[in-house]
Amino acid sequence: MTDQTNSSTASEHRIELKQTRRSDTPFFVVMGGISSCFVLLIVLLLLADLRFASLAEFKAALFKPEIRFAFQLTILSCTAAALLSIWVATPLGYLLARYRFPGRTLVDTIVDIPIVLPPLVLGLSLLILFHQPFFGWEIEEWFRDDLGFPITYRWPAVVLAQFSVACAFAVRTMRVTFDQIDPRAEDVARTLGCTRGQAFLQIALPQAWRGMIAATTIAWARALGEFGPILVFAGATRMRTEVLSTTVFLELSIGNLDAAVAVSLLMVAMAVVVLVVLRLLGTGLTS
Repeated sequence: MTDQTNSSTASEHRIELKQTRRSDTPFFVVMGGISSCFVLLIVLLLLADLRFASLAEFKAALFKPEIRFAFQLTILSCTAAALLSIWVATPLGYLLARYRFPGRTLVDTIVDIPIVLPPLVLGLSLLILFHQPFFGWEIEEWFRDDLGFPITYRWPAVVLAQFSVACAFAVRTMRVTFDQIDPRAEDVARTLGCTRGQAFLQIALPQAWRGMIAATTIAWARALGEFGPILVFAGATRMRTEVLSTTVFLELSIGNLDAAVAVSLLMVAMAVVVLVVLRLLGTGLTS
């Protein structure tokens, strides 16, 4: 009798499992259908660009002197902006992650402003900052006349515009990185005689190297796609302040759609490389 009862219970359990599996099918159909809409949109956008520009047109566009200059300036400016971003983001992310100080919430909010602020507004703010006199002293005039190093509508303005946005993303990444590092090792080091600076340099920083690479990569990628602040603060002058994002705008403005699409595909390829690096870093962090 007991065996029959156990057999009946097992059969009922198998029937319930089958019903559960069947009931999961509509869930995955609905969720997968909704999710695939956005993925399909991105794939169609890339396919449209690939079909529009032939290989010959792509090569011809990339060998134009203006676009080659824009490519070189993009690489250099994005790298400079990323390095400046990680230099600032590492200490700022550490302070926000480890300490509760007066005004911390305000600082945390201010750091996020470039993320949510419209890019054109940020560029306009930079332009006003450098040309608005403060107590009779103008920043751009000081750089230009006293240092002989003008900023506005020159290549330094490109780097500064990219840095203003990219650094905010780097700070977010570094804060998350330090949040995930157990502070007990630093506390132990301080009890053994280390200063806060030594505990940071010798304990926290070596553990945060993957996060630093990820933050630098994210900052570089964000600088690559920056357009609004560069257009307002640095301009889009050929062979002077032109980067790839402004190249697309300039080529479109003169009706050269083939070159604009070719440059867009080049930026897509660069973005894919950055995303692959981030995925590899993410795999290493979770392994």
